[in-house]
Order: sequence, then structure tokens, then C-alpha cells
Amino acid sequence: MSFLANRLDRIKPSPTMAITAKAAQLRAEGHDVIGLGAGEPDFDTPDNVKDAGIQAIRDGKTKYTKVDGMPELHQAIADKFRRENGLDYGLDQINVGVGAKHVLFNALMATVNPGDEVIIPAPYWVSYPDMTRLAEGVPVIVEAREEDGFRLTPEALEAAITPKTKWLIFNSPSNPTGAAYSRDALEGLAKVLIAHPQVHVLADDIYEHLVYDGFKFETIAAVAPELKDRTLTVNGVSKGYAMTGWRIGFAGGDAKLIKAMAKIQSQSTSNPSTISQIAAIEALNGPQDSIAERQKVFQERRNLVVGLLNDAPGLTCRTPEGAFYVYPSCAGLIGKKTPAGDVISSSEDFAAYLLSSVGVAVVHGTAFGLDPYFRVSYATSTDVLEDACARIQRAAGELS
Repeated sequence: MSFLANRLDRIKPSPTMAITAKAAQLRAEGHDVIGLGAGEPDFDTPDNVKDAGIQAIRDGKTKYTKVDGMPELHQAIADKFRRENGLDYGLDQINVGVGAKHVLFNALMATVNPGDEVIIPAPYWVSYPDMTRLAEGVPVIVEAREEDGFRLTPEALEAAITPKTKWLIFNSPSNPTGAAYSRDALEGLAKVLIAHPQVHVLADDIYEHLVYDGFKFETIAAVAPELKDRTLTVNGVSKGYAMTGWRIGFAGGDAKLIKAMAKIQSQSTSNPSTISQIAAIEALNGPQDSIAERQKVFQERRNLVVGLLNDAPGLTCRTPEGAFYVYPSCAGLIGKKTPAGDVISSSEDFAAYLLSSVGVAVVHGTAFGLDPYFRVSYATSTDVLEDACARIQRAAGELS
């Protein structure tokens, strides 16, 4: 009998974290490797936020708080939802967790019974299917095609819904594609969802502040108020405020669901770091200037990377609306041979070839449920991106 739990057989380690760790290991061994797998901004946390955290330590604010966050942070989050999203939540409708990932995990653990189905558009963030499986649910993967802008269509959603469907999870802007849903696109999905009252919505808005070219971010609970009680609107401070390591995510939703999530949290992590909570209050309530400044830099990087990848033989790259990823297709390279004579038969092969031949680490599309694509993060400096894309161009050009 194995000492380890059978539930481990349902999941696999995060491929994105594995690629980042592999790149770091190779660099530590002295190899010239550029990692384009990271899912975090390269900017520093704003000074006012860091100062708030430091002051919290000095003031001795280092004790436990309410399990799912201190009231002052709940208030700051409620104010943010009202101010930026047009959503009204009471303080008992707010949950704070150890990152948005933790919030999503708690929601699934608190609601999913064995056999419940969770619709997940592909390409998807790698953790959605595995979190569903850990909760003993069934991931129902629905392809969001490139010709549809990597967005789930109402027709595809309707076809995927069954009496067992409990959740739809979608992420706008998306990891890995950067695709974002306009108001019209959300209204189309909402029309389908309204007709199926057993289906709830996990709206992962973590990249909300990273949208470009004047794109207007919308969230489904505000677009379709009829769905508000069935929607958990998830967000956090990680991406917009460059606070990935502070580990603060949050959500607004129905009070009964929020209470159930807190119950799960009370028997796992308890409260997030008190110091991080106080820093998050400053992030949400304080000056917001850094968001627009960094948004401009990310847009410039996106344009650079899209242009350079489209210049690479056999690659095509759609211009995304948001986040800090692009999801280029390597379909034009499938079937070609490397200088060593190996055949490129998938994005996984191409990613392995990039790492071994030119020292560029990307995440293959099979990790995100849609091939033959790969994910490039442009959350790094312009010089590094130019070097990485030149290497990718060279590697693609050497295939025959």
C-alpha cells in the first residue's frame, strides 16, 4: 500500500513553475538561458506599498486576523469593486486568501461534489483543471479557437452545459493568450448562462489592469446583474501592483459561498499574512499612478514581441488585448527537422528545441490545453526580449 494519497494521481505539478525552475537551474549551472516562462511582473512593488508593510512590522501589527482577512481590507476591496467595476458587495461578501489561486481553490473545494462538471475554456491557466480534479470534479475542456480570438463563444458554451455543470471558469484577460472579453462578448455568454440557473461563474480578473490599445475591461457580474449572485469575482494585487510574493488575492460573491470558503480556509491556512494585508490596503487605497505607467511599458513590449515573433519563419502571433503573454502558433514548423535530425511534432518538441539550441525557455501549448502553440511572457526588459526573440528567429530558421 502506498503511503501517498491516491488524489495525487489526479494532478501534475504546475508546468509553468517547472519551466521557470528549469531555466533558473540551468543559469545556476552556468548556461546562457533566457526564461520567458515567468507569470509575474518584473517591476518592483510600489514604494508606498512597501513602506506600509514595513510600518506594519514596526507598529507590531504581526498578530492573527480574521480568517479571511481583516475588516479594513474587506472595506478597501469593497470600495475597489464599487469604484472600478460598478459592483456592490457587503463586507460579508468579501473573501481574502493567500493569493487569487488560493481563493479559486477554496471556492472549488467548498462547492464541487464528486462528478460535478466545471467548464474550462482552452487555452486555460494550467491550474484550473487540476484544482477541479482535486475537488473531485470533472473538467470539461472547451476549445476557444484562435479564429475566435481565443475566446469562448456562446455556441460552444451552450454545447458544453449539462445538468451536471456547476461552474464556468474563465479568465479575462487570459493567461496564456492575453485575450480579453469585451462587453458584447460577455453579454453573449451571459445570455446562455442566464438560461441555465445551475451554472455558476468563476470570473478570474487578475489581469484586469493590464489591457492595451484603449480596451475597456468589463467583468461579467457588472455586465449581467442577473448573474451577480451566481458569480464569484476573483482578483488580487499580484499582477497590477507587482505584489506576487506578498500573496494576497480576494473575491466578491454570495455571502453563503464566502462563508463556506472561509470555513475551508479556517482549517487550512487561516488568515493571510497580516503585513501583506496592510500593504494590500495601501495598494488599493493609495496612489494608482504606477498602473498606467507600467501598462504603457507592457504595451510597448507586447508590440515588440508580436512583431519579432511574426518575423520568425513558421511562426504566427496574434496581438492580444491584455495580460503580459503572447501565444504564438508554431503550426508552420510541425514536421520540420532540427539540425540534429530530430522531428518537431508538437509545441513540446519545439519548446525543448528552443531550450537546448538557443537557451530560450518557453512553456509549450500542451500545458494549456491547445496545441501547436507556446506561451511567451514579456514581463522582462526590452533588451532581454529582443535577444530572446532573435534567438527564436534563429532557431526557427535553422529547421528544415
